[in-house]
Amino acid sequence: MPLTRRDFARRSAVTGAGVALAGSVGALATAPNALASTDTDADTDSDAQTDAAHDAAGTERGADRHGGVGYGPLVPDPKGILALPAGFKYRIITYSGKTKLESGEFTPGKHDGTAAFPGPRGTTLLVNNHELKGPRANWEFPVPLTEGLVYDPAAAGGCTVVEVRPDGRVAEWVGIAGTSTNCAGGSTPWNTWLTCEENSDRAGVNGMTKDHGYVFEVDPCDRRANRAPKPLKFFGRYDHEAVVIDPKRGHAYLTEDAAAPNGLFFRWTPPKGFAYGPGKFRKLADDAGVLQAPRCYDSGGRFVDDLSRATKIGTVYGVDWIDVPDRDAKTVAVRKQFADTEITRARKLEGMWWGDGGAYIVSSYARAESPGAAHDGQVWFYDPKRRTLTLKVLLGVNPDPSVDGALDGPDNITVSPYGGIVLAEDGEGVSHLFGATDSGRTYPIARNDLNIGTEEEPEYSEFAGVTFSPDGKTLYANIQTPGILLAITGPWKRHKR
Repeated sequence: MPLTRRDFARRSAVTGAGVALAGSVGALATAPNALASTDTDADTDSDAQTDAAHDAAGTERGADRHGGVGYGPLVPDPKGILALPAGFKYRIITYSGKTKLESGEFTPGKHDGTAAFPGPRGTTLLVNNHELKGPRANWEFPVPLTEGLVYDPAAAGGCTVVEVRPDGRVAEWVGIAGTSTNCAGGSTPWNTWLTCEENSDRAGVNGMTKDHGYVFEVDPCDRRANRAPKPLKFFGRYDHEAVVIDPKRGHAYLTEDAAAPNGLFFRWTPPKGFAYGPGKFRKLADDAGVLQAPRCYDSGGRFVDDLSRATKIGTVYGVDWIDVPDRDAKTVAVRKQFADTEITRARKLEGMWWGDGGAYIVSSYARAESPGAAHDGQVWFYDPKRRTLTLKVLLGVNPDPSVDGALDGPDNITVSPYGGIVLAEDGEGVSHLFGATDSGRTYPIARNDLNIGTEEEPEYSEFAGVTFSPDGKTLYANIQTPGILLAITGPWKRHKR
């Protein structure tokens, strides 16, 4: 039964319009980037450690913008790869064109979405997407066409599985090959990986031999389960970004990164009686379940056409779900099957992560492409029980991305075991990993120091694939170009409200 606009307006009036339907809403970040206040409840580094970091960093720009929250200023890396707070260190796990797979071929490039799973005998298994678009000839290090694991032999993308053993040794092999532009993806409650194609080329376009724009399941623990890859067409064919599964209700939520018009946030409802588990998706028909797009409205019952309309942290929208007419987009792209007056869009819908009983959803930025207010990043929280979207993070437009300090363009996301969330920047200029606490404080965790441009015109690749190890001791993240998977360790501390 849908939550009607009248119901939403009535309940909002009782609890405080525009704030929450029930209870208080804890904001996770702040709009203008620069923070003046100090979170006195947050755990911080010792004065000695902070002083040492300041001495090492010199005149580190933006170091004091985060109100003492986090782990202190970032110390430049003498190796020119990753700046971290004092007391933290990193290790390179895979490096495109340098490290090799079990087969002897080089690690593919363009690392993107990643998740970590517990493996046998104390190992950690990482599934790593490779966002390689178009024909294989376009890339120096495409995902190798491993026999039995290929969907379309013309496509360059796919994902690899990386095993990190307790003694530090690393092994890597192909999980799926012959897919296109594998982006954020998402893990399942039964410890498999859903890899998403952010490209919907048809067979015959850009040299492709099969249709693209699908989701595929990869099992990091069972190589045999990955043979003969099957697209999960019931999730729809469009430029997929990320996917999460509601472990209680069984819904899948998916994001679309597309423009002209802006993309959509989707919900897939499984067929009645469907039992989840490894390999169960393969058994479903292409039209199984119901795929829907959101229709949002504010506390006054007014329709909201685009999430960029929200300008305040704590904004809450009610959500109804509208059936997708043709999920395989046989003649018209899915997002174009709706009029702008029917559904709610958002610019650059990117990463998602399930946590706190709902889905955290990133809108990377919205400027002239969107009808509402310009911003350089939003994080929304979808509560399936209340059927609401709440704005948790709002980053103002970064006035000078070349200057370290301000944050913009969040992309991949994970929920931190130490409180709050961690985001990977895919903005302009300087690139960071940064955290956001429940009380509205943001803080840097890492900065990409690897200049892939020139000294006169520096360029720094985006971060991607941010995820914690199963034991919470290691933060894994990717530098997308040239393709580096990093393991970050250090004195992690709980960030309180």
